[in-house]
Amino acid sequence: MVKLPVAHFLWDNRGRFSRRFGRLPGLTAAETLSMLEYQIIPVTPFQQNCTLLWCSETRRAAAVDPGGDLHLIEQAVRDNGVELEKILLTHGHLDHVGGTVELAGRHRLPIEGPHQDDQFWIDMLPQQAQMMGFAASAAFKPQRWLAQGDIVTVGELVLEVRHCPGHTPGHVVFFHPASKLALVGDVLFQGSIGRTDFPRGDHAALVHAIREQLWPLGDDIAFIPGHGPMSTFGHERRTNPFVADKHYG
Repeated sequence: MVKLPVAHFLWDNRGRFSRRFGRLPGLTAAETLSMLEYQIIPVTPFQQNCTLLWCSETRRAAAVDPGGDLHLIEQAVRDNGVELEKILLTHGHLDHVGGTVELAGRHRLPIEGPHQDDQFWIDMLPQQAQMMGFAASAAFKPQRWLAQGDIVTVGELVLEVRHCPGHTPGHVVFFHPASKLALVGDVLFQGSIGRTDFPRGDHAALVHAIREQLWPLGDDIAFIPGHGPMSTFGHERRTNPFVADKHYG
């Protein structure tokens, strides 16, 4: 696996942020509140972007969508000197949640997400694994279902939850306003959007969620998709053939 560089986000009590290493110009140590850091770890034959996300102040971390290849995720935990405190899930498809039960069991981690409307996908994990030729994956029930307007914490970090159905009915997005970063799962990709030809998929709902839940967050929001490279909402609003503004007047 090619190890991706760790990204660092720093923000202060004036609402400014920087993606550079170190302290914001003009700030003393006392003014610095916290730093968000992450590493993207492609896992499974589908190269799904599991994200290890952590708070630099506490070194507490969450594994977002641990679909499999747990040895890669656990190596990233060791390499970055962090401690897992929970698992966060965007939706119930196998390549995003297939390693959840095993990872939670190994490290005694609570599971948060997705929205309860994806319970049927999680219940079908054994069948999903069999159909796709993946290792056996057990169904589970998260300790906490998530809904629009909820918040989740990782160490001292606070992330907002946006319910964005369409790819699956219970898909959620995690947004960290201070660092202008969103983890969007399979809602949106660079140059594309999530498939909607699965059970209970809904193309119109997906487009509506992107345009009403994501675009208002700002053009300068960077996002980590479930597959492929990062992009920004502004770039996709200008160029994405499915959801660009020019297609909607």
